[in-house]
Amino acid sequence: MHPPSTATPLPPAATASPLSARLASEAELWRRRGADPRAREELIRRYLGLASSLARRYRQGNEPFDDLLQVSHYALLRAVERYDPDRGVPFAGFAAPTILGELKRHFRDRTTTVRLPRGLHDLLQEVQKASDRLTVELQRSPSVPEIAEFLGVAPLDVLEVLEADHNRRTLSLDMPGEEGDDNNPMSELIGTEDLGYEHSEDRLAVEGAVEGLDQRDREILRLRFVEDLTQSEIAAVIGTSQMQVSRLLRRILTEIRESVGAPIDDAAGKEG
Repeated sequence: MHPPSTATPLPPAATASPLSARLASEAELWRRRGADPRAREELIRRYLGLASSLARRYRQGNEPFDDLLQVSHYALLRAVERYDPDRGVPFAGFAAPTILGELKRHFRDRTTTVRLPRGLHDLLQEVQKASDRLTVELQRSPSVPEIAEFLGVAPLDVLEVLEADHNRRTLSLDMPGEEGDDNNPMSELIGTEDLGYEHSEDRLAVEGAVEGLDQRDREILRLRFVEDLTQSEIAAVIGTSQMQVSRLLRRILTEIRESVGAPIDDAAGKEG
């Protein structure tokens, strides 16, 4: 029979596993989260790796990875604020769907110019997954009927989402018009000269010259070009002779022509 042990038992904290100690520490952090900003920051720091790992799943195409990290970190922050530890769900299990949902919304709303309706967008995700899986199984790109049969949908539905996916991304007008021709972007090939700009400039120049005339000269121009009166009719309105109106119109048009530096048809100075 062995004598009773006289060794002093270790305290529970010393005998606990590192994982148990970490969970106990984290539970304390969740308890202090609302009142202690340091506890909240520590919780975010502990799960940054999870957020970064989920962001890497969506690292594709031209989307900057820093933008994906920003989205996932923002979603992590929201998850920390909303998490209720009393429900008994591990935080990682609660945070992952929140982060993934935010990343999916980012791709749906930010990386395409045209936003697809929810139904088309969801079917597109299924078509892409089916295409990837069938490519591995068939060792070639699957056809539309094969994808449709795999998903149990009509081939026309598959064609619709593929066409919608193709058309929701616009092309830059700065891209080359022909392959390898960087000196002629599309913007220079599809445009035409708009004569309206030249007419607008001429109109502004004439309006500026007319504003420099006295009130009687402007009235004579209005009667001739707006009211479309003849010289005789203008003479009757202003109380002078037709010959005097002819000389006045000729002088007015000459002043405008010299002011704008461009020839002006003098036909209006003749009896109409």
